[in-house]
Amino acid sequence: MRAAVLHEIGQDKLEVLDDVEGTGFGPGRVRIRVRATGLCHSDLSAMSGVLPQPGPFVPGHEGAGEILEVGEGVSRVKPGDRVVVCWLPACGACPACRRGRTELCLAGFMNAGTPNFRRPGGDVFGFAGTGTFAEEVVVDAGCAVPIPDDVPFDIAALIGCGVTTGLGAALNTADLQAGSSVAVIGCGGVGISAIQGARLKGAAEIVAVDPVASRREAALRFGATRAVSPDELPDAKQQVTGGEGFDYVFEVVGRSATARTAYENTRRGGTLVIVGAGAMDDFLQLNMFELFFDEKRILPSLYGGGDVLRSYERTIALWRAGRIDLEGLITHRVPLTEINEALDQMRTGTALRTCIEI
Repeated sequence: MRAAVLHEIGQDKLEVLDDVEGTGFGPGRVRIRVRATGLCHSDLSAMSGVLPQPGPFVPGHEGAGEILEVGEGVSRVKPGDRVVVCWLPACGACPACRRGRTELCLAGFMNAGTPNFRRPGGDVFGFAGTGTFAEEVVVDAGCAVPIPDDVPFDIAALIGCGVTTGLGAALNTADLQAGSSVAVIGCGGVGISAIQGARLKGAAEIVAVDPVASRREAALRFGATRAVSPDELPDAKQQVTGGEGFDYVFEVVGRSATARTAYENTRRGGTLVIVGAGAMDDFLQLNMFELFFDEKRILPSLYGGGDVLRSYERTIALWRAGRIDLEGLITHRVPLTEINEALDQMRTGTALRTCIEI
C-alpha cells in the first residue's frame, strides 16, 4: 500500500512509497482502511524531534476510515464499520481509568515502540502508535472508535485529536465561568477549537493572539471578540482587563517563551491552561515567590483533559446542533501525493487544518 514515510528524524520532507505493509494484525487488533487524516502540528514536532518518536516512521494520528478486518476477540467493531482513530486508547482497568481520567492512561503508549509497518528494507513505526498517513493501519481495537454514519470522514478525523484537545481544554480542564475574559495564544486548529469552547462556556471577551494575520482573521470568524499579534497583546490586556490580566489564558504553542507570556498575562488568581505539546528540554522558569504570591492556577491539558470517548460524543452532538463549526477548520484538502505541500502550508501558518484524502 501507499504511505508517507519519514526516513530520519530531522528531515522536513516525507516520501510517499507504495511498498509499505501493515503489520501486527492478530487477536485484539483491527485493520482500518484510512479515508481521511488531518495534518496536526504534532506531526511536524515528531518529524523535527521535538516530540519523541522512533524512526523511520509514518506520521499522522488524526484519522478516520472503515474497518476492513477484526482479530480474534474483537466484538466492539466489525468489518464495514466507520471509525475514528483514537491515538490514546484507554485500557479501562488502570488507576487513571478507574478515576475517570482516561486521557492519563498509559496503555496506548506501550504500543508506540512497536513497529506498525514494514518495508523491504525493514520495520517502520507509526506516530503515536498509529500512523494515519497511510492507506491502511493496524491498531489495537481500542483505537477504533465507532462513529455515526452521518459524520463525514474529514470531520471525524479532526475529532480524533485537534478538536477534542482544544474544546476539552476550555470545557474540561479550565471549566470556564460565564462572563470571563480569555486570551488564546496560538490560533491554529487546536487554538481555534479552544476559542469555540470558550464561546460555548459564555466567555465575555476572547482575545486571539497569533503572529499570522490569516489565523487572526479566522479566529474572529470562530468566536474571538478581537484578534491581535503578540506585540499587540499588552494593549489588548490593558483595554480588556484594565491591565489586571485575563481570567483564563490558553497557551497552544508548546514553548516555554509563550507559556511565560501566558503566565504574565493571567491575572492574580486566574488560570493558565497549557495545551501545546513541547520539548522535554524546554523548561518554563517561575520563581517561588510569584507562585505563592500570585496564586495563579497552572493547569496542563492532555488530549482535552477528560474522558476521551465522552468528549468525542459531546463534540459530535455540538456539531450536529450547529453549536461548533468543524467544516470551517478544514482550509485545505489534498491527496496523499501532495502531503509535502501541505506540510509547508502548516509550517507557514496558512492552513488551520489540512485534510489528507487517502
